Amino acid sequence: MKKIFEEFKNFAIKGNMIDLAVGIIIGTAFNKVVSTIVSAVIMPPLSLLTDDVNLSNKKWILREAVDSVEEVAIGYGELIESLLDFGIIAFTIFVMVKFINRFKEKSEDPSNKEVETPKNIALLSSMEQLLKEQNAILKNEK
Repeated sequence: MKKIFEEFKNFAIKGNMIDLAVGIIIGTAFNKVVSTIVSAVIMPPLSLLTDDVNLSNKKWILREAVDSVEEVAIGYGELIESLLDFGIIAFTIFVMVKFINRFKEKSEDPSNKEVETPKNIALLSSMEQLLKEQNAILKNEK
């Protein structure tokens, strides 16, 4: 049990758990914002364009409600709204990852002096340069 606690402590201290928690909290808040944008900003004009058809209420009725028996229906309008939410969130995440990767590529290029290169990349780059010089010297000796 003590070993498991130590592993968990190391996991939490390294920041993985904190990064994950922050990501989940921000993702949840972002999802609520996107859902609000879709339902309150995108869907009303779309409703006007379709002669006041409210997509969230659209459904295929499989069985009508009769007395105590509930209606059975497939709510395809809600599915369309959820797909819009998903599309917006997926596109936004794609753009953010693309932006982060571009910045990461700049920082990992040792010849780029605009952005400070991480020490591990700079060290690997200098080792690569030394190996190239060593190979050139060895080729000249033959």
